[in-house]
Amino acid sequence: MTAWHGVLVATALPLTENLEVDYDRFAEHVAWLAAEGCDGVTPNGSLGEYQTLTPEERARVVTTAVAAAPEGFTVMPGVAAYGAAEARRWAEQAGEAGCPAVMLLPPNAYRADERAVIAHYREVAKAGLPIVAYNNPIDTKVDLVPELLAELHAEGLIVGVKEFSGDVRRPYRIAELAPGLDVLCGADDVSLELAVAGAPGWVSGYPNALPKACVELWRAASAGELDRAVPLYRQLHPLLRWDSRTEFVQAIKLSMDIAGRYGGPCRHPRVPLTPEHEKLVREATEKALAEGLR
Repeated sequence: MTAWHGVLVATALPLTENLEVDYDRFAEHVAWLAAEGCDGVTPNGSLGEYQTLTPEERARVVTTAVAAAPEGFTVMPGVAAYGAAEARRWAEQAGEAGCPAVMLLPPNAYRADERAVIAHYREVAKAGLPIVAYNNPIDTKVDLVPELLAELHAEGLIVGVKEFSGDVRRPYRIAELAPGLDVLCGADDVSLELAVAGAPGWVSGYPNALPKACVELWRAASAGELDRAVPLYRQLHPLLRWDSRTEFVQAIKLSMDIAGRYGGPCRHPRVPLTPEHEKLVREATEKALAEGLR
């Protein structure tokens, strides 16, 4: 299977009560996700709080994941950075660690235009690893529209895109303009819709807490077994929709804690959930667990 296909978990990063990275716990989490049926991990994404990590921490997260991954289990780290030169260095570090591909946001320090986006991907592509673009116009304010993705793909700069716009019409337009470009589901709460549209992979958040149920959902939806996928999607959706909210890191970490996995605290600028939000996440997680989802 292509390295970036299947269910790749955007891993949450365990921090101690002193907000230090717990590498041993992270290694155990990566191995556990593999044992639970996931196909890979994507560390150093937003869910992994990469923006708050020191360079030393960020590099060690990658090498820890690679060391913990069993054979055939993908580690595709995020290499986003304010500048293309820094992103290229992270891509080179990923290659040196043994990663088969990387995931790359467009420039996220300012609202880049089309020329700047293309130059950004050209520079990082010099590292020599396959690049899965990450389209998150909500956070970056840069939208990798289908026409721009087609240009990046035609130049050989990207092999896929993690689509987080939430627009379920996009995969069809991208397929028309850029045949052969893999459109991966990037938002948990449209996973069924993008699986039905033919997405070969899902870069996902909630498998951190409920991996077996999420893998079952993805495989059923991808196989067109909607009689099995739709009821499961309805059960999971009260949780999956948190992946598209500002508080997604805190919500997923809380669900992990409730499910018996260590989620733990977050670094600033993230603060704990409000009592109202905590109640909603807790109730939805406990309901899912009571229904037998794991």
